[in-house]
Amino acid sequence: MKQKITIATRGSKLALWQANHISALLREEHPGLEVELLKIKTKGDKILDVPLAKVGGKGLFVKEIEEALLDGRADIAVHSMKDVPTELPEGLEVGINPEREAATDTLLSVNYRGLAELPEGAVVGTSSLRRQSQLLLLRPDLEIKWLRGNLDTRVGKLMNGEYDAIVVATAGLVRLGLSAPKSEILGPPDFLPAVAQGALGIEYRKDDAEVRGMIEFLDHRESKYQVLAERGFLTGLDGGCQVPIAAWSRLEGEKILLTGFVADEDGSRPIRMEQEGHRDSAWQIGTELADRVLAAGGKEILDKVYGRI
Repeated sequence: MKQKITIATRGSKLALWQANHISALLREEHPGLEVELLKIKTKGDKILDVPLAKVGGKGLFVKEIEEALLDGRADIAVHSMKDVPTELPEGLEVGINPEREAATDTLLSVNYRGLAELPEGAVVGTSSLRRQSQLLLLRPDLEIKWLRGNLDTRVGKLMNGEYDAIVVATAGLVRLGLSAPKSEILGPPDFLPAVAQGALGIEYRKDDAEVRGMIEFLDHRESKYQVLAERGFLTGLDGGCQVPIAAWSRLEGEKILLTGFVADEDGSRPIRMEQEGHRDSAWQIGTELADRVLAAGGKEILDKVYGRI
């Protein structure tokens, strides 16, 4: 068995928490194993003065990390699954999904307890078109202001008074122990998460059977079914993490239920549909739901977002 594993990771506090979490589990499972972190700055980390939706392209937070896997500098990478494109470089696989954290979003504020309490015209910070479209669907009067940066930076901007509220992923807040004086969970069925939000993915070289064998114990079956269904939906839409697409799956015994959502940026044309089936067909359920959403007007909406029309 390998005596040392190198984990490639982004350098943000949240990314390092995730990598250290996996490192601790690996060392617990394999006593004596040395685990080293290789911190890598990705394109998404370097471009902070432009909204993600305008940067364009997929894999903004993973491409440079995947290069480290392919050239042998790292053995595995720990990703937030919502950042991982559905098409991977030849030779790589994201085959391990640890147990998923909460998939919801959280509205944070210094003065207001939730979305309904925000005054008319309140300034809400987010860099996500998915969050923007759903916020404006529920509260068309809000002013959505661009907000980029690591999670702790975004919370800091709220506390400094730059926004009346911000919306961020609940999972990140839990993992870093961050909060604000007032907050409200924004979750299903009214507010749908990003594809695979709250889920981690471990990427590795397909031909490295030894490493695969060492990390298999981390795989959580229920989380994997959810990730497959939601990413199947994203794949069917040919979408990335910078577009107004949301998906929410839940398991009931051997059945999986998937809700998919597509809207334009101001939330004025929402399309929301559901599909269910056996969990072993999770990916197919996702792609079939995507086909239905595209046929119902989703294609026109996404073509506009992507600038194809």
